[in-house]
Amino acid sequence: MAADKAVRHVRVHPEACAVVDLAVAADWLADGGIVAFPTETVYGLAVDPRSEPAVERLFALKGRALRLALPLVAPSIEAVELALGPLDSRSRQLAGGFWPGPLSLIVPAPAAIAREVHGGGGTVAVRVPSHPVARAVAQAAGGLVTATSANRHGQSPATRADELGVIADDPRVFVVDGGPAPGGLPSTIVDARPEVPMLVRAGAVPWERVLELLSKRPGLTLEG
Repeated sequence: MAADKAVRHVRVHPEACAVVDLAVAADWLADGGIVAFPTETVYGLAVDPRSEPAVERLFALKGRALRLALPLVAPSIEAVELALGPLDSRSRQLAGGFWPGPLSLIVPAPAAIAREVHGGGGTVAVRVPSHPVARAVAQAAGGLVTATSANRHGQSPATRADELGVIADDPRVFVVDGGPAPGGLPSTIVDARPEVPMLVRAGAVPWERVLELLSKRPGLTLEG
């Protein structure tokens, strides 16, 4: 599969996307550009979270306040731990039960992650998405990318490449068209590190399912 950087667009099969299909998108990210791509919910926007200039371009494109943290996605648990450090035991239990899927886990942000990604809070939300194209984009980029929704702040997220509008028109953006995204609820965000795990944001994975999985761990205090 080939793509011309001048046209800033490539179409891939949603179930058979390989890293080789995303060579131009990977180059785009390595050069500090922004890539729009489908996830298991809506289209997202990827940049290298270690690149401050790229992260600043992303905030400017979205019109998003700098205090708002950016979610991250990776192709595997191993990639998450390589980029962000080892998961604590509860987080790893949830990752093993729900990844790939729409469950994001709060983890410490290492120094290599641009401060703007976590808004100075020192933690990031990361998941391994169930959409093959999203995982392939993250893998092609070296294992970790941002995945904030592909829309101007305050507007509805796109679920199709042809709904990206001004996002796709921006010369800083390369579009990976993997067909329609399913839409629906955003990922559930959980902080499993405290003694009592916390639901940070309700979403596609019901909190009850999270508690059910964690209850299988002896000696854990849970709050329903």
